[in-house]
Amino acid sequence: MKSILLYSFLLFSAIQASAQAKREIFFADVTIYVEGSKYYLTGSKGGSDGPQGFAFLESKDLKTWAVPAKSQDSLGTILTKGDHTFGTKGFWAPQIFKDKGTYYITYTADEQTVLAESKSLLGPYRQREIGPIDGSEKNIDSYVFKDTDGKYYLYCVRFDKGNYLYAAEFDMNTGKIKPQTLKRCFERTEPWESTPNYKSGPIMEGPTVIKLKNKYYLFYSANHFQNIDYAIGYAVADSPYGPWVKYKNNPIIHRSIVGENGSGHGDLFEGLDKQLYYVYHIHNSPNKVGPRRTRIVPVVKHWDERAGVYTFSVKGNEVIVPVLAGE
Repeated sequence: MKSILLYSFLLFSAIQASAQAKREIFFADVTIYVEGSKYYLTGSKGGSDGPQGFAFLESKDLKTWAVPAKSQDSLGTILTKGDHTFGTKGFWAPQIFKDKGTYYITYTADEQTVLAESKSLLGPYRQREIGPIDGSEKNIDSYVFKDTDGKYYLYCVRFDKGNYLYAAEFDMNTGKIKPQTLKRCFERTEPWESTPNYKSGPIMEGPTVIKLKNKYYLFYSANHFQNIDYAIGYAVADSPYGPWVKYKNNPIIHRSIVGENGSGHGDLFEGLDKQLYYVYHIHNSPNKVGPRRTRIVPVVKHWDERAGVYTFSVKGNEVIVPVLAGE
């Protein structure tokens, strides 16, 4: 009888786990925008299912998500290939922000960074003039940062036998960078940024920038995304261009901390509860990279009085697995 009960319990647990996996969200290169009493999540969808572009999911608690009730379609689409937008393929790594009453999305398509806008958070996001931000070279993983003095900066990745992070002043009126200000952020220097589990050139990508007490904090991912050691660290500077000092205890998100492979490329945001969180993606399974799964982890911010900077860590035992409602 005990054996039967044990078998039944294990079978039920396996069915529950399978159902949970089917309801998980498979967005990579993720970001979360917070407005009103809700969270809005978008990212790289991957695969060939559905139209090329981006879609929103919304939530009140970060755990259960659904297509917004007021969405323009049943997919939650906010930007679509060919609808007054640049790009034919490879729609990756979106960021949503609002400025002076207008919503913006910056994203990657055709290995170019792009800026589109909308008067509604739910879109559609379109361009007044179709084209990339900077067509002079391939550049991906854009992040637009507004400084306290009103200046804007574009952080992105450019290729040079590897992926390197760059910063440049950004003109919101023209949607272009000021080329003379373009500067590489830093080189690959730390052991965690290059582990032997997947050989590749230098890769640093997926930037997010925040400013606290006149210090700039640049969060980024390192290693190839197919590496099980794809991970997240940060660096600190006194100006938007650096020089950047990497945190000595990097990485702050890694499989050894959150328990799942390929933990990287996301965004930092403040929750409705005033708690900091980082949203990121992981590998599909221990033996398979894609489609990648979405995760959210609480972030701990600590003021280091002696160093005069904040330090960041995550609560690796409190990772949130976001799921779709009603499936």
